[in-house]
Amino acid sequence: MNDTNQDITSNKTYKRSITLPRGTLDLTYQTNSMANKNSLKQNDSYQLEDLLGFAQRINPKRAFLFVSKVLGRHIPVAPSTMRDAFTDLANLVPSDLPKPILVIGMAETAVGLSAGVHQALQTRYPNALLLNSTRHTQHSDNNSEALLTTFNEDHSHASQHLIYQSTDSVTQEQLLASKTLIMVDDEASTGNTCVNVVTALRDAGLTQLEQVHLTTLVDWSLDQENTNQQTDDIMPARMADRLTGIEFHRHHLLSGAWQWTDAPNPEPITMPSVDTTAAGSQALGFTGNWGRFPTLNSTDGFNNYLSSFQAAFASFHNQDSFDVTQLPKKILVLGSNEFVWLPFLLAEWLETTSQNPQS
Repeated sequence: MNDTNQDITSNKTYKRSITLPRGTLDLTYQTNSMANKNSLKQNDSYQLEDLLGFAQRINPKRAFLFVSKVLGRHIPVAPSTMRDAFTDLANLVPSDLPKPILVIGMAETAVGLSAGVHQALQTRYPNALLLNSTRHTQHSDNNSEALLTTFNEDHSHASQHLIYQSTDSVTQEQLLASKTLIMVDDEASTGNTCVNVVTALRDAGLTQLEQVHLTTLVDWSLDQENTNQQTDDIMPARMADRLTGIEFHRHHLLSGAWQWTDAPNPEPITMPSVDTTAAGSQALGFTGNWGRFPTLNSTDGFNNYLSSFQAAFASFHNQDSFDVTQLPKKILVLGSNEFVWLPFLLAEWLETTSQNPQS
């Protein structure tokens, strides 16, 4: 059993306090000298202000939110900024991993991040599979029996996740034979979700796993021995001790620990019931397989998506065909829920085709 971090001997440690209406968030964090912005070979590490802002959250389990500045969620972000973060994070993953390799992303926040990291990793691991968790039951005739496993994300407002297998026998065989799991998320706090995912996958048949690489933009789970003042619980044991027989590694752009202190008499909140994975009354529209099922190609469906956009844009302007010169200078591409990867690819296409859209 191994529990490894990137070399932090040359990393600087900082402290910061953020006061929010319902309490105070105290941070101790380190930059990562190995994570150079924009893949530059120089000492230009990601800083806290490059990656995060902070906000109040309507959630009794966690009263604050880490607002990512590179994910394209909550706040608009230039696609090029997102792509740089995807690539810089992927570059931290070693080049000698045992194969087959599975890249798995956490719904809903990290489904775009995981696809971007997977795409960057495919320059070194072209046969790596991408598989995202989802909170939406896939109920078309072709995949109604394809559920592989479920797991819980304990701190989330919607804790239950679904993971689907492949209906293609070759892809399914590769999935079950995976030796390396690269788990991608925007942040880690306790490591509990990682343990839950690995346990669920092993129980579902991925019994050949040798290595797990927790790959996050920000890793808050490094201070495993401190008390989390939000719950008054002792943090769990080292990750390697919780993943028997598996090497465990962490990769991140920034790391540290946080403590939350409630404000005196915080305003009570009402949390709506959103923790459901039941299918709705309307079937999901097919947009290609961008990771809800195991895939080698996360861009599946993008060409049709782009063509639909171009046709709609031309129709709106009463034109027979798409005219790139008619694109406005400022464009917002708005993804929704888990459907963010194809909108990102569209925004990236627009950014390289026109001026400066944001996703």
